[in-house]
Amino acid sequence: MPGNSFGKIFRLTTFGESHGVAIGGIIDGCPAGIPLDLEMIQQELDRRRPGQSAIVTQRKEPDTVEFLSGIFEGKTTGTPIGFEIRNANQKSKDYSHIKDTYRPSHADYTYDEKYGVRDYRGGGRSSARETASRVVAGSIAKQLLKDVKITAFVTSVGDMALKKPISELDFSEIEKNPVRCPDAEMAAKMEQFIKEIRSEGDTVGGVVECVISNVPKGLGEPVFDKLHAELGKAMLSINAVKGFEYGSGFEGTTMRGSEHNDQFNPDGTTKTNLSGGIQGGISNGMDIYFKVAFKPVATLMQKQQTINSSGEEVEMMGKGRHDPCVVPRAVPIVEAMAALVLADYFLQNKTSKI
Repeated sequence: MPGNSFGKIFRLTTFGESHGVAIGGIIDGCPAGIPLDLEMIQQELDRRRPGQSAIVTQRKEPDTVEFLSGIFEGKTTGTPIGFEIRNANQKSKDYSHIKDTYRPSHADYTYDEKYGVRDYRGGGRSSARETASRVVAGSIAKQLLKDVKITAFVTSVGDMALKKPISELDFSEIEKNPVRCPDAEMAAKMEQFIKEIRSEGDTVGGVVECVISNVPKGLGEPVFDKLHAELGKAMLSINAVKGFEYGSGFEGTTMRGSEHNDQFNPDGTTKTNLSGGIQGGISNGMDIYFKVAFKPVATLMQKQQTINSSGEEVEMMGKGRHDPCVVPRAVPIVEAMAALVLADYFLQNKTSKI
């Protein structure tokens, strides 16, 4: 199964299944001598872990990361950084009813068609549990980037959307509520809505926005390796993501060029930032901002019609512990993937100037 690695210089390869012994990864290309705050890495994992509030899956996983190599006396050695996160709370029997049944809008059918075999326990390799390894690597990438600030947050759940511009949001509110919305009043409404959806055995999607500040100029490559293209790939690789837009996005299509152009200031900054901090595929030093759309979770606690591996129509209903809405736990994953992209381009940029 190829496709398990991300990045060119700062490169992450992940391994493991949702209900296997452990998940983990290998980070190659991380420079030597970077002091690592291991507590910060664990804190980032705690933001993603299941069971942290009443509106997420109640699977109880400590998600404690153990580093196996590449770190000595608190600093990176320049050799591959190996790590693992042991699975501690699997309930594989919750998935025995789908051993030969394809859940609608999951990877069950496509994995079976491609490989002829699948680990049906929690989705196996296709489970969002794999993203914990990305958060570990992203936390190290953040420490490599030092002054770069990456902040993701929830701006909509279903049709309940925060309308305030980014400049009016209070980022200090993000970690004060389980939805991770930077507006206390809207966060309370979203939380109640998610609880109602859960009580109906249903699920709902939403949007995570991200702002990256203090970005060095010159990150990104021309033509096929544009910075925004790699950010798009990174976000679309996250489970349940259905859309990505940066800068003015689709709204920019309604504007005229005279309205959309970012006029320069004498110091090279721009009066507006409809470009979203990226021009010609290369960072210009302005804030990078983008949106990531997440679909409703595909596992429902409702009866659905589907088919089994013999092509017979059958009825099924989800069992076990699942998120009614993924966006609150997706916030640190979005940040991690953004950090991986920037760290990789930061190192590429240093190499190109040697």
